[in-house]
Amino acid sequence: MIKQFRVLIAVSALIALPIIVSAAYKADWTSLDSRPVPTWWSDAKFGIFIHWGIYAVPAYAPTDSDAGHGSVCYSEWYHGRLLLKERAFLDHHEKVYANAPYANFASRFRAENFNPAQWARLFRKAGAKYVVLTSKHHDGYALWPSARSPYFNSVALGPGRDICGELGDAVRAEGLRYGFYYSLYEYANPLCTTNFLNRRDVTPLSGKDWAAHMNIPQLKELVERYRADIIWPDGEWDFTDKELRSEEFLAWLYNESPVRDNVVVNDRWGKGCRGRHGGHFTTEYGSVDGNGEAGEIHHPWEECRGIGRSFGYNRFETAADYMSTEDILELLSKTVSGGGNLLLDIGPTADGRIPPIMESRLLEVGAWLETFGAAIYGADRARTASAKASRVFLTQKGSVVYVMDFDDGKAPVRIDGVGAVKSVERMDGGNVKVGWRQDGSSVEIEACPCEDAIASVYRLVLSVNR
Repeated sequence: MIKQFRVLIAVSALIALPIIVSAAYKADWTSLDSRPVPTWWSDAKFGIFIHWGIYAVPAYAPTDSDAGHGSVCYSEWYHGRLLLKERAFLDHHEKVYANAPYANFASRFRAENFNPAQWARLFRKAGAKYVVLTSKHHDGYALWPSARSPYFNSVALGPGRDICGELGDAVRAEGLRYGFYYSLYEYANPLCTTNFLNRRDVTPLSGKDWAAHMNIPQLKELVERYRADIIWPDGEWDFTDKELRSEEFLAWLYNESPVRDNVVVNDRWGKGCRGRHGGHFTTEYGSVDGNGEAGEIHHPWEECRGIGRSFGYNRFETAADYMSTEDILELLSKTVSGGGNLLLDIGPTADGRIPPIMESRLLEVGAWLETFGAAIYGADRARTASAKASRVFLTQKGSVVYVMDFDDGKAPVRIDGVGAVKSVERMDGGNVKVGWRQDGSSVEIEACPCEDAIASVYRLVLSVNR
């Protein structure tokens, strides 16, 4: 009896304890948009994007100056451009491949030189903190053995390898976060609504039925099989978020999925969602989709672009089409100073090699970040300080303001809107003291050119944490 009484007391005590339940997000944007972007992503600042698939076999897109930075420059759109009957692509395909079916490229996508551990080491040396792989682009070819694409994936056809799984293991072994780009659209799948085929013998699914048949099952495969830290959808332009059942999926992702506490998503969840709903907002080659200048986005955001003009590998690009190391670092500094992250894309070759010019750029970026990473990682836009020079960028962490000067360093740098400054140092490995003077809330740093340096980076320590 005494024993039973003790058990009863213990059970009663447990019942009396407060029950801690994680926030439940409802399947509507008001609720979903209240979820903060996980801190790990906000602090990371720099990630690697990878566009790799069977489009790396033709590896073609125009590179002439009239092509601009629109998707006509994107080699990963090769099949779509053929279906849209764009002349440059049609002529190239007839001349080189005798108009063979696009799907034939899958057997030539062998990835025989794909070394995921080597890739992952490079990404770590580049200073990246996360990696996003195209699990499936608009052509529908999946880089994992998807039950919804059983015959058109990298295990069944082509390399015979689970690219998503192998790269994920290697990336995480290097201490980096890992996730997936995923296309919500397949322009050559006759079941996909508003596909490019215009066939009359097949009735496409409605948007909701397409989402139920393809998108949601595949997204759940990626989340549950690979524990994705990032879900980065694209190809949402022809669907509303209601048709894509995006709110429904995100409610599952945030409440029930195995990655609910740490997963990061973007804003490409339906027509009209960019810059309005989802997780972080996205820009692409500087295009902000009506949100104004990137620095004016007061919400977590991420710029994505290739080192070249294409996301996928384009064998016809030359050195002139690639960003210099200085260009990349200036873009990274500008992006972080505006409160954003940079997702820098590489396009591997069909056999699995990262082009040497891309590898070289990444290693040089990593070397710079080894010295100046404090101005990037975990930093945010300066709270009150500003610089009028167009190539001077400011970030801040606590009572420290970082100044990244991409001019030649031969002119003084003026910073306005700072509080009382205790010290100014040049961050070049030795934290060299430099001359400076303060006039009210403005500080002028004496010209201090650094030989062979891409930028002069200064560390301003404020007297008061502002």
